[in-house]
Amino acid sequence: MKVVGFAGFSGSGKTTLVEQLIRGLRQHGLRVSVVKHAHHQFDVDQPGKDSWRHRQAGAFEVLVASNRLLVLQRQYEQTAEPRVHHLLAEVYDGVDWVLVEGFKSSDLPKIEVWRPESGADTLYPEDPFIKAIATNVPDQIRPTTLRPVLDLNQPEQILEWMLDNGDDLIYQPPMA
Repeated sequence: MKVVGFAGFSGSGKTTLVEQLIRGLRQHGLRVSVVKHAHHQFDVDQPGKDSWRHRQAGAFEVLVASNRLLVLQRQYEQTAEPRVHHLLAEVYDGVDWVLVEGFKSSDLPKIEVWRPESGADTLYPEDPFIKAIATNVPDQIRPTTLRPVLDLNQPEQILEWMLDNGDDLIYQPPMA
């Protein structure tokens, strides 16, 4: 499988771009998974449902499956920051692409999503894993870069870059 991360600060447009790229990859007949980092407390379950009740009773994991959907919920016993490589190991190995949103400090190849409106500096000068930058204002990138600069408003251009560079994005799990 091929893996590419999308790194950037909140409000830069990562989620919108990932949505567009999922659609584009699907139009090419490719199977896509997403690994998303959530900074805030969130819950995909609903109070009162069986799986919620099982978690409330103390289950470490609850796996709910139907003939159309599988959901695995794991309740960490202590606060734990998930590691991206552990999460990628959970992904079905029959996918063509995994798009990773967040995990901006990871050692995965990444596309930085940058808008000056975020008020944040670019990540790429300090991060050797950033392979390209997607932005709506290429002339405002400082310092200038030799990395590919892609138009954030043209997701098909970013998709084309991904497909053209797919051989460099084949996932190799780290050695234990």
